[in-house]
Amino acid sequence: MRIGYGWDSHEFAKGVPLKIGGVEIEHTHGLAGHSDGDVLLHAVTDALLGAVAAGDIGNYFPPSDPKWKGADSAIFLMEALGKVRDAGWEVCNVDSTLILAAPKIGPVANRIRQRLAELLEISPDEVSVKAKTPEGMGTENAAIAHVVVLLERHEDHKKLEVAAAMLEADNHVDEVVKELIGEVKMPAKERAEKK
Repeated sequence: MRIGYGWDSHEFAKGVPLKIGGVEIEHTHGLAGHSDGDVLLHAVTDALLGAVAAGDIGNYFPPSDPKWKGADSAIFLMEALGKVRDAGWEVCNVDSTLILAAPKIGPVANRIRQRLAELLEISPDEVSVKAKTPEGMGTENAAIAHVVVLLERHEDHKKLEVAAAMLEADNHVDEVVKELIGEVKMPAKERAEKK
């Protein structure tokens, strides 16, 4: 098993749509960012990359690159998911917490869960989306996301690991058998000296 943790924050801004977890939400302000500002998908992306020690979102999608201006953050998540799978892991579950003053996440939480599950190719029952208000934090003009992902070995990799362990055990048995046969073929005097 592997655990990954991701965190991100974006300030609210007028004139941009609000996207959280791949879902567009009705609100007076959106989240500013070089891409679409999807704070939750960015945190999930970092959690996935972190779980397989593959750097962070900025390594692959630097904000200095105009190519990613206004990009759909689902692209980032899919790249990170590819790295996870290439390393032989699969997503077991995701737990997330959003911190923002508005809008209320409760009414759209299930839509976000469904979209995250779809992107990660897991069941919505394996995705948790919670929300808190930033009381006393002084971050009322921002949205913050904390995400933890749990990975487990992909079934094909588990089989490969078992096969490799069995081959190694067979090789070890062969070496022991060869050594025993060699000792049996030794003259009695040499066997006694070896002991």
